[in-house]
Amino acid sequence: MSRVKFCHHIVSVIFCFCIIVPQSSHSAPFKVVVVMSYEDEFPWCKDIKEGIDAVLNDSCDIRYFYMNTKNDLAGGVKKAAEAYSFYQKFQPDGVIAADDNAQSMFVVPYLKDKVKTPVMFCGVNAELKKYGYPAANVSGILERPHFSESFAFAQQLVPSIRTFGFIIKESPTGQAHLSQIQRESESYSAELTSFMMPKTVKELVTMTEELRATSDTLFIASLAGIVDDSGDPISEKEGVKIALKAFGNKPAIGDEGYTVKYGALCTVVRTGQEQGETAARMLMKALSGTPVSDIPTTQNHKGKRVINATVIKALGIKPRPEILRGAELVRTEE
Repeated sequence: MSRVKFCHHIVSVIFCFCIIVPQSSHSAPFKVVVVMSYEDEFPWCKDIKEGIDAVLNDSCDIRYFYMNTKNDLAGGVKKAAEAYSFYQKFQPDGVIAADDNAQSMFVVPYLKDKVKTPVMFCGVNAELKKYGYPAANVSGILERPHFSESFAFAQQLVPSIRTFGFIIKESPTGQAHLSQIQRESESYSAELTSFMMPKTVKELVTMTEELRATSDTLFIASLAGIVDDSGDPISEKEGVKIALKAFGNKPAIGDEGYTVKYGALCTVVRTGQEQGETAARMLMKALSGTPVSDIPTTQNHKGKRVINATVIKALGIKPRPEILRGAELVRTEE
């Protein structure tokens, strides 16, 4: 190689190095901690995670922490303290906190108005004032189930539905759902008979049997964590199956898409993916320099209709084709 070519080669290498080094420093990922109220195997948490990952995976180093309060609510305070210790060690650029227990046990005691780290919530059922939201460093997306739409959809399939009973585990989510129903009930096309919140499997069976005698349909919400006779928490699938058996040969409405897969007739469901995606996009705005105070809180708007084809056949329902159009059809998981 001639001296001229050699010099040109050295200059080219130096030039490339000067370009590459600054670019690589700018591409360093943001660090994000996601604190989930429930366990990693809970379907709702999986859906939220899917939404968050779809937005942040390419630009962030994401670490997930699960508080497991669906199965162990009493241990939530200790888990929240562990989450804060993890936050302090990891020193994230931003935080996402999912569902209500992560707000009351983690964000409010440790982060709200106490640190500069931007925090975005998702999956929150309670009213904002309960947690003092929004705050200087906190915004996010509320979770509002599509109760009214679900009742109307069920009535398209079973026109005789006029009354509904509601069953959900005793929990902060249950209390929030009750508050929403009380606010909205006058606009519903079906009338609430009773709102039941069991803590044990025995109570779940007894309460559901009571609702069977008074209600045309049963609205089944979160039942995971109800304890059996041995004191062990049951899964969501187990809880739904027990409730459906106790309700007999009557249609039930699910709170989630997976509730329909477990044997409920139908639902109009909000998605964890929407919750996760929205919170992640809001956080990216904050990480890109937008003040949290300029990122307004919002709530979910999308709805997806889900119908269980197995249940339709078992109940002898013959829906009009236009009712099925655009809906997701599923079969009962055994």
